[in-house]
Amino acid sequence: MRFLVYDRLLGFGDDYWIEDDRGTKVFLVDGTSMRLRDRWELKDAQGRVLIGIRQKMLALRDTLVIERGGEPLATIRRKRLSPLRNHCRVSLADGHELDVSGRIPDREFAVEYDGEPLAVVSRRPPAVRDTYGLDIVRDDADPALLLAVAVCVIHLSEKEREDG
Repeated sequence: MRFLVYDRLLGFGDDYWIEDDRGTKVFLVDGTSMRLRDRWELKDAQGRVLIGIRQKMLALRDTLVIERGGEPLATIRRKRLSPLRNHCRVSLADGHELDVSGRIPDREFAVEYDGEPLAVVSRRPPAVRDTYGLDIVRDDADPALLLAVAVCVIHLSEKEREDG
């Protein structure tokens, strides 16, 4: 399953559509800036909220929390920085973890579970300016969760770049 994401993820407050490989609008990322907490919502084409994303306050490192139905689903933190690869750790509410690694600022990275790829984010082959693709590798993977993970790790990468 392939999705195309228009790369307007530089800050909260942005709204944009995620399309499938046929150009059908499938998900809406609805960004809002609130006074104390930044939030996004991932909605289906009918406007139903599937996933909520919020910035965790009072955390030592930048941390984003993904929620479904008001319940925490995953927590995302920057793992470690290296000159060539970035890493994020996704801690799922059920105790499992996903590993995100690659060239996150370049939109070239993979999401893995137990060493097995779940999704791959890449600017190739869309060749559409300011667009990247998210290919879900496993049929049993949760597309909304994997799209939310991609949105979060790119946001953390952009925030780190802005902070210097």
